[in-house]
Amino acid sequence: MATIKVLAGDFYKGSQHKFNFGTLTLFSDKAKWMGESIPSTQFASIEVASEESVKRAGGTIGWGAAGALVLGPVGLLAGLMLGGKSKDVTFIGVLHDGRKMLATTDSKTFTKLQAAIF
Repeated sequence: MATIKVLAGDFYKGSQHKFNFGTLTLFSDKAKWMGESIPSTQFASIEVASEESVKRAGGTIGWGAAGALVLGPVGLLAGLMLGGKSKDVTFIGVLHDGRKMLATTDSKTFTKLQAAIF
């Protein structure tokens, strides 16, 4: 079971979110106690976060997250995606229903998430 750390968006911030067997368990006002089981197929897109993609994501994620991303070049994020087990990838996930999240997970889990929606 992999951990997803939500940094901003429509789900609670923190590391309580999980990814297991193609399903994310995400906590929000809608699902405070048990979390909401969301099949990865419910994601319209999952992409590595860059300053440009955070700006496109709009007000839900906000400019604070964009400012944090300015500190590291996009090439570094791509390198993290290809790196070892201990490397993290910051990504933007958008569900088909319009909910969004800016989150971080390990590169192996990120690759599984992207493969699941391909």
